[in-house]
Amino acid sequence: METILSVKGLGKAFKERQIIKDISFEVKRGEIMAILGPNGAGKSTTIRSIMGILYPDEGTVKFHQCEAGKIPRHKIGYLPEERGLYKNVKVMDMILYLAELKDYPIKKAKERALHYLKKLGLEGKEKVSVEELSKGMAQKVQFIGSIIHEPELLILDEPFSGLDPLSQDVFKNEIKELAQSGTAILLSSHQMNMVEEICDRLFMIHRGQRVIEGTMADVKNEYANFKCTIRGNNEASVLERLSNVSRVEQKGNVAVIYLNQDVVVPLWLRRLPETLSIDELSIDRISLHEIFIDIATDQHIVKEGDASYA
Repeated sequence: METILSVKGLGKAFKERQIIKDISFEVKRGEIMAILGPNGAGKSTTIRSIMGILYPDEGTVKFHQCEAGKIPRHKIGYLPEERGLYKNVKVMDMILYLAELKDYPIKKAKERALHYLKKLGLEGKEKVSVEELSKGMAQKVQFIGSIIHEPELLILDEPFSGLDPLSQDVFKNEIKELAQSGTAILLSSHQMNMVEEICDRLFMIHRGQRVIEGTMADVKNEYANFKCTIRGNNEASVLERLSNVSRVEQKGNVAVIYLNQDVVVPLWLRRLPETLSIDELSIDRISLHEIFIDIATDQHIVKEGDASYA
């Protein structure tokens, strides 16, 4: 696939404090890539450097072959985490104003705006002022504004913020459709379940540096060890003595057994003692949410090979 965005060796410091260091990744056409990390990890600095809001001390940002200072802004859509709509402006006027800033034909923008307002459940809200909208409705309007000009690259910073579960699903499907139509998407979110559902690849930052990068499948295979959940009356000390167990978390009669990376699941299950009390048993890989929490809290449970990620 064609590379739309290329970030190489990005570095930025404020008052001698290194915020990001040697950040490098690519986003390809039709791909949804997540940039993840705990608060303060350097995600916003990276995104603002890509957008030209900040100037990095080191590294390069290229859109196709255009360097940061020459990137055609009408080719990029941006939904910032901070909301920036004018409260006393009507919805349609706001969207058309954003389209005009991108030199997009107004007639075509109005047609697209009506299409998306209907699609996102805002039909009939064209003449309503932004300040009359709920937080979720305003988020939808700002999302429309970020895609109204048909950008080749779309950067979404916490796009699901303020949305109810139904609206989150609508956004999720729309983001997928945009990628299928060829838009390259860079998405930052703390909602790991959404990231896991829609993203093709992820790039995780901790303390300004890369800690995990790869396709969702590769990351799950590399970092997401298996866990077994058993409902039954068992002592934690008994479960901890089972083979290939890294740790056990128990609440009442439910125990979650975290397994070592090299475990062969069918063999491990066959070797469970017959004396165990098992009312229910399920086994799956740890979630992206658990990987994120592990990194954010420096628990060092997630391993790459025999070494901790940190």
